[in-house]
Amino acid sequence: MILPSTQRLRAAVAFALAFAGLTSAASAQAPYPNRTITLVLPFAAGSGTDTTTRIISRELGTALGVGIVIENKPGANGSLAASHVARSAPDGYTLMVSTNTPHSANPYLMKNMTYDPIKDFTPIARSGDLPFMLVIHPDIPANSVAELIALAKKDPGKYSYASGSSAAIVSGATFASLAGIELLHVPYKSSPPALTDLIAGRVSMMFIDVPTGLPHVNAKALKALAVTTKQRSALLPELPTMDATVKGFDITSWQGYLGPANMPKDIVTRLNAEIRKVVERPDIKGQLADRGMEAFSGPPEEFAAFLKEQLVVWEKLIKGAGIEKQ
Repeated sequence: MILPSTQRLRAAVAFALAFAGLTSAASAQAPYPNRTITLVLPFAAGSGTDTTTRIISRELGTALGVGIVIENKPGANGSLAASHVARSAPDGYTLMVSTNTPHSANPYLMKNMTYDPIKDFTPIARSGDLPFMLVIHPDIPANSVAELIALAKKDPGKYSYASGSSAAIVSGATFASLAGIELLHVPYKSSPPALTDLIAGRVSMMFIDVPTGLPHVNAKALKALAVTTKQRSALLPELPTMDATVKGFDITSWQGYLGPANMPKDIVTRLNAEIRKVVERPDIKGQLADRGMEAFSGPPEEFAAFLKEQLVVWEKLIKGAGIEKQ
């Protein structure tokens, strides 16, 4: 029997709606993940966070059985990336690898915050620490922190420090404050362009994460004077600590995976399990160590507590260095 045109149209619409409903239901019931995951980074390509995340994400994508796309969103001290992720759907397909810059320091560095570092995010897994070190242009006649301080005291305001992250900003200001010297702060959007100007001699020094700075130190384009952690780094045992000369100096940069607030618990559990497996693999630990990262992880609850603790740590650091909100 041939239906009238109106009936045929109604039947077609009904079939389309039913098919769409079945497709939507099937999609909703499909196990996570079933499509590409976007991993947003707060720093530019070539930064320490970018370098180490690409190593982890390659293995993570294989473990999850989907592609992972890295999206670099540098700017506003990591706030652009954090705001973007905070406003994304909490479905596990838009995640962020964050550091102390967006999630620990920005609340005390920035007057106008566009996100809440705790309420707007779901902690998934910590992935490790990125030690920082003080590097200087090789033309500066100093081979130790003490010699650099002596030069800066002899010529107040002559020497400058570049920054491309909160760790670099706070480290430079803390150094100047504790050592009683006057340094000119030159801020950059991210670490790679700051490093370029340091190597070119346009700025004097910089506190840089080890993965980004070490290749240039090994190539003799920069001189490394000290690590920022209170204890010597197992990755750079030959370098003294800043605290050995500037008492009270202790700054560490952390790294971890987060998603938007209210992510389903089963998705968080799956992601945490796979990230921890990757990070704890000896071969991955070795690759990350070669690039200056101390890799380790833990459960989401541990990471959540750590995030709150770090807000207290960085508030003290920033206020102690006398840095005002911008």
